[in-house]
Amino acid sequence: MTSESRAGRPRVSSRETLAEAACELFLERGYDATTVADITTRAGVSRSSFFNYFASKSAVLWSGLDERIGLLERELDGAAGSAAVDAAIAELARGFAPDALALAIVNDVAMGVADELAREAAMRSSRIARAVSGALVRGGADRLEADVRAAAWGGAVLAAVAAWARDGAGRSELASTVSRAARIARDA
Repeated sequence: MTSESRAGRPRVSSRETLAEAACELFLERGYDATTVADITTRAGVSRSSFFNYFASKSAVLWSGLDERIGLLERELDGAAGSAAVDAAIAELARGFAPDALALAIVNDVAMGVADELAREAAMRSSRIARAVSGALVRGGADRLEADVRAAAWGGAVLAAVAAWARDGAGRSELASTVSRAARIARDA
């Protein structure tokens, strides 16, 4: 049985194909030594195909969580109170599958991505905190209380993602790890 492909057409590309190529290269060469051109060559796609899926090299690692954070931001835009925050955070974690980020967290030293992960995690934590703080203020919390609680939420989510990855991301649901982190954050 032979497989036919149309001449001139590149292989079908997808986020997963590009992420797999990127992670292989990060493990082989290190994050800093890997370029977008290296990733597209490995994946067999054009540079423009890469940018159809990812805004940057680091976005390869973060795109799955970034989508979830975007949903959280939209869900909390105009929402008010702790119950809305609890529901939005639970939804962020529900059904989250292991991806390039989980692989990078577990292999941060081998990939040479530890500093990049720390910088990028801080930005995601801040995005979560801004969304949560707004909802808490609209729910009646004063700004200081809202900002402190929101910072705890942002940190809890990112800490939960890291713990989930290190514990074997496919072995449990992120939602249960986030739920545990949320309890810890509430009690802090």
